[in-house]
Amino acid sequence: MLASITPLGERGRHSNWRTTVTFYLAGCTLGGAVAGALAALPGGLVLAGVGTQVRLGLVAVIAAAGVAWELAHRVVPGPRRQVDERWLRRYRGWVYGLGFGAQLGTGVVTVVVTSAVYAALAAAFAAGRVDAGVAIGAISGALRGGTLLSGRRVGTPQQLRAFHARLGSLERSVRAVALGAQLTLVTAALLVVVM
Repeated sequence: MLASITPLGERGRHSNWRTTVTFYLAGCTLGGAVAGALAALPGGLVLAGVGTQVRLGLVAVIAAAGVAWELAHRVVPGPRRQVDERWLRRYRGWVYGLGFGAQLGTGVVTVVVTSAVYAALAAAFAAGRVDAGVAIGAISGALRGGTLLSGRRVGTPQQLRAFHARLGSLERSVRAVALGAQLTLVTAALLVVVM
């Protein structure tokens, strides 16, 4: 996805990169908001009357289990499908931007690359309120969508090759930082629970 929707790629498809990215970010945010709302609805029913500490503990356990799974298995369970790249040739930039964004923003209808997706949905579930679930999901989706901005300077084939090389070299570091951040949030949640 990062390599497909760049200024170079959009120019080759006679699309405007800013327009496509704007709709992509809107789709990611909307997709995340819908996923968050759908997670919060049953949470409100299942966790009715349950206190904040128990809810935080639930999220901490799920997030910690996700980190443990990733460290042991590296591949996060979930769908194996990708977005349909034929859309890039069939539709205008704003259409595939919005469509790809909505799918990727949910976090769970395409390949799940990090257990943080499940932690965010667990947080929406634990919140148990649709407004909180929408906020959690929208922020999560917007953050996922923001990764597309890293390709904003790719305007030539040489820059695209360099971009791919840079992404490949950063993969391990980014994964370590993401897991570390997730563990930090787990620790903070557990501290709140025990205090």
